[in-house]
Amino acid sequence: MHTKIQELRKERRITQNELADAVNVSRQTIISLENGRYNASLVLAHKIAQFFGVTIEDVFIFDEEEENL
Repeated sequence: MHTKIQELRKERRITQNELADAVNVSRQTIISLENGRYNASLVLAHKIAQFFGVTIEDVFIFDEEEENL
C-alpha cells in the first residue's frame, strides 16, 4: 500500500514527530508508513485522515494486486 502521508505533511509543514504525537504513535511508525513498510490499522488510518481533514482514501492508495494475494 502506498500513502500520501509525506506529501500531506510537507504541504502543511508538519514534521514526522508532530504527526506522530498528534495520532499517538512513534516517529518510527510514521517513517514506516511513509516508506510503505507498514500498513496502518483502520483506527490509525482514520486518525491520520482526520488529522489532515481528508478521507482515508485520500491518504492511502490501495494496490489491487496486493489485495489479491
